[in-house]
Amino acid sequence: MLRTLQDLTRDANALKREGRIGEAIGLYQDAVRQFPTSAVALHNLASAYCDAGNHVDAERVAAMAMQAGLNGPETWLVRARARFGMSDFAGAETAYRSAIECQPENAAARMELAQLFWMRTSDRAATLSIFEPPAEATVPVDSFLLYLKAQALEFMSEPEAALQLMLPVVVKPGFGSDLRAPMLAFAAQLAGETGDAAGAVALAAEAVLLAQPGDPGALEAEVRALLAAGEAEKASESAARLLALNPKNQRFIAFQATAWRLAGDPRYKALYDYARFVKAATMSVPATWPTLQAYLADLVLELKAAHPFKAQPFGQSVRLGSQRSDILSVSTRAIAAFPEAIAEPVSAYMEQLGTGTDPFRSRNHERAQMIGNWSVWLRPGGHHADHVHPDGWISSACYIELPAAVTAGGREGWLRFGKPGVPVGRDLPAEHWIRPEPGLLTLFPSYMWHGTEQFSGTDPRLTVAFDLVPS
Repeated sequence: MLRTLQDLTRDANALKREGRIGEAIGLYQDAVRQFPTSAVALHNLASAYCDAGNHVDAERVAAMAMQAGLNGPETWLVRARARFGMSDFAGAETAYRSAIECQPENAAARMELAQLFWMRTSDRAATLSIFEPPAEATVPVDSFLLYLKAQALEFMSEPEAALQLMLPVVVKPGFGSDLRAPMLAFAAQLAGETGDAAGAVALAAEAVLLAQPGDPGALEAEVRALLAAGEAEKASESAARLLALNPKNQRFIAFQATAWRLAGDPRYKALYDYARFVKAATMSVPATWPTLQAYLADLVLELKAAHPFKAQPFGQSVRLGSQRSDILSVSTRAIAAFPEAIAEPVSAYMEQLGTGTDPFRSRNHERAQMIGNWSVWLRPGGHHADHVHPDGWISSACYIELPAAVTAGGREGWLRFGKPGVPVGRDLPAEHWIRPEPGLLTLFPSYMWHGTEQFSGTDPRLTVAFDLVPS
């Protein structure tokens, strides 16, 4: 008996939310086969292809959805992302602008278009111009664009400028908008980043009062503000409320761990057990390459050819460098062999990890699947800001080409763990380091704060990274 389009879509969407993108694509394909003239079915399949990094098919099927009559902002956004993934940046810009024309308040389209400008040109003015309101903009649209512009400034490492843009609006008497709670939450984050812990606590408290009960954005602002103020016990209580909403969110686990560290709680050491949870191993040599050195030499050339950008993307840890997402979608010979090169070290890591009741080992099942992959090319003087991977489970750093400074003494360019990526009431330094080597793969919990030490010299630092979740 044939299933309805609604049933197929519901089940496929559920699989997609669980990260089971391959199975979801199978159901979306079934929907297209059974309902070949449905623009909605075509759009859903295109979106899933895009999420899986299959940008060519995503663009092809999204174009079919438009031919079937679906010309809204969501489908233009899929086409923009697909063209971006295919390195058709002019086509991506056109598609993003079409999405914005359809829906001026489309946050994703504006932010991703601004990011495209920034990564390709590092031109601050051109990037911020994306958020200028149209002449006929209403007050809510104007406030919405200001909110996005402030986020872009923070992503461009200008939190003070972002805060100065936000404060006159969020503290304005009578300012009422559905955006007020999230804008207050973001202003609280910015206040903490600029050293005003008391201001952060006050803004976050107001955001919590205005938001719906249990709103994760407001609660996260509260946790960040309490950490910035050094209120360890209160931060721990607030982090527990966040974790109750989503126990698998790795950033929420990191907040809880940081509060425990501030309080001297022994539970911190159980989560940040570097000896047990952080491992480094040498990559395997893929078939058809005689040695690992030969493979790495080919991989270096292909990765560098795949890095077209001048600046880092928004919201990522890269400083003074570029990042290419969905790097495995490039599919040149050495890049395509990368999953083979890491398969054995990943399997050995999971086997050695074992099982347990903690948030990390309790998810260790027989298999894992990759939910994201990217390559980073850092210029001299660059580094990774300390961060976590909210949607991951196991995260990684794989070293392909390294600057001479890494082996010259000291810890330049080394991977570090434990230094919080959010303001806290006192200095909490890094606790553990890994010295990179070409061909070395490091694996660790996605909730562990990690970054890199800045490095000097004239040579770049080239890496590949990915996140895994249980399959």
